[in-house]
Amino acid sequence: MAFDRRIRIAPSILAADFANFGAECEAVEQQGADWVHIDVMDGHFVPNITFGPETCTALRPHIKTVMDVHLMVAPVDRYLEAFAQAGADILTVHVEAGPHLDRSLQAIRALGKKAGVALNPATPASAVEFVLDRIDLVCVMTVNPGFGGQSFIHAMVDKVRQLRAMIGDRDIHIEIDGGVTADTAPLVTAAGADVLVAGSAVFKGGSVTDPAPYGANIEAIRSAAEGA
Repeated sequence: MAFDRRIRIAPSILAADFANFGAECEAVEQQGADWVHIDVMDGHFVPNITFGPETCTALRPHIKTVMDVHLMVAPVDRYLEAFAQAGADILTVHVEAGPHLDRSLQAIRALGKKAGVALNPATPASAVEFVLDRIDLVCVMTVNPGFGGQSFIHAMVDKVRQLRAMIGDRDIHIEIDGGVTADTAPLVTAAGADVLVAGSAVFKGGSVTDPAPYGANIEAIRSAAEGA
C-alpha cells in the first residue's frame, strides 16, 4: 500500500484556550483537524514553558486522531518514556536536544511510537541525512521555536525541497511548524510538505462554544495547500 501523502492539518493547542483544552481538542477534530499538535517547551532549550506529560495524559481521552507531541526540551532522552506513557502517537525531538540523535530515535521507536526530528531554521537538512531510516517524520521549523504567532521564514521552502529529494520513496512525512496560513501553505506543500501545523491561523475567530470558524480556517488552509 502506497504511503499516504495527502495534506494533513495539525492545529497547535498553543493557540487554544488554555482553560478549555479538552473541549478545544474535541472541537478542532470535529471541525476537520487530522492531527492535534502539542508543543512542549522547557524554558531552557526554548525561551518559554508550556506543558508536561501530565497535560498530555489529561488530553489523551479528548484526542481521537493523532497526538503529535513536539518536544522542545533538552536534554530530551530522560523524558521520552513519560511522554510515550502519556499517550503520544508521535514524538519529535530536535537535532540539538541530546548528544546522540540516532540513540534518541531508537529509544522512541523502542517505546512503540513514531519518531520525528525537528530542524530549527539554522539547522541544515543534511542533519538528518544519516538517520532517515530511523524516522517517520521531519518537522521543519519555519519560525524560531519558543513562541506562537511568529512570521514565516521564507528561506525554509528550499530546505523542504532538499528534504523531499533526500527522502525519496521512504515513508516519511514532512511537517511544517510556524507561520502556516492559507498564504504560506501552498509554498511548502508545492515543495513537498504534507503535514501543516497551524496555531493562530486555525483558532482565530472561534471558541469551544462557536467552533465553526475553526472548520472554515482549516478548510481554507487545506484548500490552499491542495491547490498547490
